[in-house]
Amino acid sequence: MLTLYGAAVVTLMMVFYALESRSAWYTLAFAGACLGSAAYGFMAGTWPFGVVESIWSLVALRKWVSRYFQAGGGL
Repeated sequence: MLTLYGAAVVTLMMVFYALESRSAWYTLAFAGACLGSAAYGFMAGTWPFGVVESIWSLVALRKWVSRYFQAGGGL
């Protein structure tokens, strides 16, 4: 089940990354998928993978905030 979960979140990461140029919301979804991938890394015992994916999630979240406010949105 853990392998299936890992495959699913990595697939979602790829899909949302490919769609990022269409909407800032895909960037937010990518950040969430990165968090899911980080969780997989920690559960699988590959903590370096979990740490890197956690960092990618923060990078994507920062990118989403920037894009969201540039588009005139508000929280």
